[in-house]
Amino acid sequence: MNTTYDVKFSQIQPRSNRGTLAYVARWRVAGKERSKSFRTKGLANAFMSDLRQAAKAGEEFDVATGLPVSMLAPESCGPSFLEFAQAYVLRRWSMSAARTRETDAYALLSLIPALVADAPRRPSAGDLREVLRVHALLPEKRRADLTSAQAAALGWLERASLPLAALGEAHVLRTALDAISVTFAGTPAGANTVRRKRAILHHLLEHAVEQKMFSNNPLDEIKWTVPKAVTVVDPRTVVNPAQARHLLDAVPKVGRKRGARLQALFACIYFAALRPEEAADLRLRNCTLPETGWGLIVLEKARPQGTKRWTNSGETHESRSLKHRADKETREIPIPPILVAMLREHIATYGTTNDGRIFATGTGGSYSSSAHSYVWQEARKLALTPEQIASSLAARPYDLRHAAVSLWLNAGVPAVEVAKRAGHSVDVLLRVYAKCMDGQQEQINNKINDALDE
Repeated sequence: MNTTYDVKFSQIQPRSNRGTLAYVARWRVAGKERSKSFRTKGLANAFMSDLRQAAKAGEEFDVATGLPVSMLAPESCGPSFLEFAQAYVLRRWSMSAARTRETDAYALLSLIPALVADAPRRPSAGDLREVLRVHALLPEKRRADLTSAQAAALGWLERASLPLAALGEAHVLRTALDAISVTFAGTPAGANTVRRKRAILHHLLEHAVEQKMFSNNPLDEIKWTVPKAVTVVDPRTVVNPAQARHLLDAVPKVGRKRGARLQALFACIYFAALRPEEAADLRLRNCTLPETGWGLIVLEKARPQGTKRWTNSGETHESRSLKHRADKETREIPIPPILVAMLREHIATYGTTNDGRIFATGTGGSYSSSAHSYVWQEARKLALTPEQIASSLAARPYDLRHAAVSLWLNAGVPAVEVAKRAGHSVDVLLRVYAKCMDGQQEQINNKINDALDE
């Protein structure tokens, strides 16, 4: 238990909550604001008197609950699940990418409202998630000011949240697993989503084991089948070279300027197997673009899109190290003459931003994923047949990367070299990418027939 003598008291304040007058006792423990609501001023005064008497007697206060040690019920010793989840997020904040922070919070938006006692006047699920999203799961400096309704929702969560120790019980963990198995709308969640949320719950409990709150991870004791997730590329999404060229040729025809500005970016995804966020941060200094022959890209950073509240800069896009790579580690990708020519033409037409980025909006910003998607879907309508448009063929810009890797593998490039260029481990490459290129079925069947006839 973490205790302190740092206690400061505030005045009791009246507050109207949905037409009912309540009195709020406020005090701070180790700099953290604490509050408790009472129906009458007399009850609030009595509670504050108990706190003051404990402090006057030199009693320690529990940092997790804000109460004097003498007022802690035996079962309430230790943090609540809400408090531990908040500490978990903040502990990982400085070491995590924006998307990781958002993924952690997304899992906790399911778990925290589920792991509560049956208390009266429960706010709606949406209100609970909103106060967690904009306030409780953020560092203090990033927290939004709460409306009276949000403050009431947070107060309810603080009172109702189960003790972390309750997760040692099988029925509580099954409640948690049930919560992550459905969407916020109550429909079954996708396998990948469930697996990610379970992994976060498991990791959170591993932190609790480290802090001696459990002797071992209680989630390991639960017999629960993790849903199988799709981990291989669907061959139906992969375009052949002719289809890729038709799509890239169609991109500049979309819109007045946006399509033209994005053509070379999509070309980088196809010809160099860049991830979209890697192409978004590509800079002139990263490129060797000779007048003839092959060129070279040396990737340094990626520029993923995130929600502002989760990024370090507070902006939607920010540069960070490459995926699955150490800080300042680079990746080299030789690029064919056709991509060299497209990049040279793009730079000659649009120049670069002040920080050297090749791809940007007219005002120097980064295109959003929705902008990428819009242009791509319009290009599909121009380049593909109606049947192909209705299919999953190249449904996303990212599918160009799948096509690139599949093409390299089918061309006989050694798996080690393909993995090096694509930024994968060989194990992941061989597990995820099949030799799937549209239009090769007959060719492959003929090869098998030839082998059978020998």
